This record gives sequence, C-alpha cells and structure tokens, in this order.
Amino acid sequence: MLNRPAIVSTKSLAQLREEVLEANLELVRRGLVLYTFGNASGILRDEGVVVIKPSGVPYDRMKPEHLVVTDLEGKVVSGNLRPSSDLPTHVFLYRSFPHIGGVVHTHSEYATAWAQARCEIPCFGTTHADYFHGAVPVTEPMPESEIAGEYERNTGAAIVRAFRERNPDSIPAVLVANHGPFTWGPDASAAAHNAVVLESIARMAFLTATLNHQAGPIARALHDRHYLRKHGHNAYYGQAGENK
Repeated sequence: MLNRPAIVSTKSLAQLREEVLEANLELVRRGLVLYTFGNASGILRDEGVVVIKPSGVPYDRMKPEHLVVTDLEGKVVSGNLRPSSDLPTHVFLYRSFPHIGGVVHTHSEYATAWAQARCEIPCFGTTHADYFHGAVPVTEPMPESEIAGEYERNTGAAIVRAFRERNPDSIPAVLVANHGPFTWGPDASAAAHNAVVLESIARMAFLTATLNHQAGPIARALHDRHYLRKHGHNAYYGQAGENK
C-alpha cells in the first residue's frame, strides 16, 4: 500500500472553481453523464472549503461563478445556487479520506450496471491493474433506516465501510450498490480521469465475463507489476516530473 501525505493546496479559490468546472465538463465530453446527472467537486484543505457543481444546472450553461462553495460541514459559504444533492457524500469522503482532493459521481452505463448487479469489478487484466490495485469494490446495500435518514451522508458512510480493509489511495473508486460509481483522486481533474477509466474497465470486464464465464482475476504478480510501475515508490512509467 502507498502512504501518501495529506493534500496541501497552493491554488486559489478561483483556480479551484475553474478546475472543478473543467472536471464536470470532462464528464460530459467523455459521455459519462446525461442531462444534469453526475457531479464533480474539489477541496482546498488548508481553507476547509469544497467547491461543487450546483444541483440541476445544465452543464452547457455552467460557469465558474455558478459553482457552490461550502465548508466541510456542508454549509454554503459562497454562491446563490443550491449545491449538488450529493454534497453530503462528497464531504463525508473528504473528511474520511485525508489524501484526496477531488470527488466525482456519475451514472455511467457499465459501471452503474455492475453497481446495480451488486458485483465488484474483478481485475481481469493489466488495463485495470494500471489504475486500481485490486478489484473495484461494491458497497453493502443500505438498510431502510439509513435510506430514510440522512441518505446522502449515509451513502458516504457505506463507501467508507467498504474500505475498512482496502486502501482508498490505491483503489480510487467504488460502486454504491443499486446506485452508481464514485471516484476520487488528488484533485478534481484526477477524479474525473479515474471516472473515465473506471467506465472503460467496467465495460471490458463485462465483455470479458460475457465471453468467458469462467474468467478469473489476473495473477497477483502481474497485477502488482502493472500498478507499481505507475504508482509505486520506484515507478518508471512515463517521463520524470509527469503526473502519472
């Protein structure tokens, strides 16, 4: 497992607004959202503020000033629009996973299908291994009491429970049972990138399982080699100084 330092940002709030807007628009460009579905957020941990997509605003009308700024309790501190209804989930993840700087939620087709089937996504090959150091987990179904209560906050709690024996830094994605995927990363751009990759590996996993019902996970040695050559302490994939 990787031990990464907590995120310390040097960007301004204006820069974070631009970054979060671009992350949201990337979801549209990559076909991961329809209409007003989905959301991306980012955090300035040194200031204790989160920037997130407003609820129900079409992507093609969104501008940086439309994004909503909240504190880590979910209280709006700047903006005239209501934040995404998924804000309590994002905030719960930021409070629970100190190394992340961006969160994305979509209803992308293949990843959502795995979530609706309540199945984790096995690592069948090296494309998956390049990004996720293990199967992408699925949460336990939420009990009626959690659904009837603080539903979005409890969704975050369900995600965190799924990582009691997993490292959220090396598996930056989850499937919420009967709902859909959440991804995260060191910033909003990385979280959006991981959402795109997750949908791709979900599709490949579906095709693999369809072609061969007996397909099994990749060998551990090959899985480790592919993940660690990109993300390990002695990583050698790409060029020096690149964001890998």
